[in-house]
Amino acid sequence: MSKLESILTQEVEAEIRSILEEAKAKAEALKEEAKAKAEALLAAKERALKAQYQAALRRAESAGELLLATRRAEAKGEVLEAVKAKALEVLRALPQKPEWPEVVRKLALEALSALPAPQALASHPENLPHLEALAREKGLSLKEDPALRLGVRVMGGDGKTQVENNLEARLDRAWDTLSSRVAQVLWG
Repeated sequence: MSKLESILTQEVEAEIRSILEEAKAKAEALKEEAKAKAEALLAAKERALKAQYQAALRRAESAGELLLATRRAEAKGEVLEAVKAKALEVLRALPQKPEWPEVVRKLALEALSALPAPQALASHPENLPHLEALAREKGLSLKEDPALRLGVRVMGGDGKTQVENNLEARLDRAWDTLSSRVAQVLWG
């Protein structure tokens, strides 16, 4: 081989080595850049997943708290309904109590005071003996109404005007106030 060929071969080999070294360096730089990008992407995905997890956890906690509050409210409602049922049970047992004649008389007097010109007084047949004296005193006729076991109805002369006073209806009208008091006593 001639000297020129030898020099050219060396230069070409040096150039090839230089190009290979440069290519290796670029490949290593690209590899490092890709690795850094992959790590950054992985870290970003991890942060996003953690944020999604925390958001899902907060939603689950909120849903759990809402469910708990709903169940508590339902349970309190059930307790209040049980209290009301017990109160009705006690009211329905009153006609067997010795104080019932006075209670039904007071109901009648309240109803009579609300109607200017009463003509008749109605109540359950079992209550009529307790109301006879009052009806005579006020000049009223007595009428049977089996639906009025826990109360009375006073009727005016025109037949259209009437006032009913019974314990179940009074409990229903007062229940909102009573139930809030019961709730205050039970749960503060």
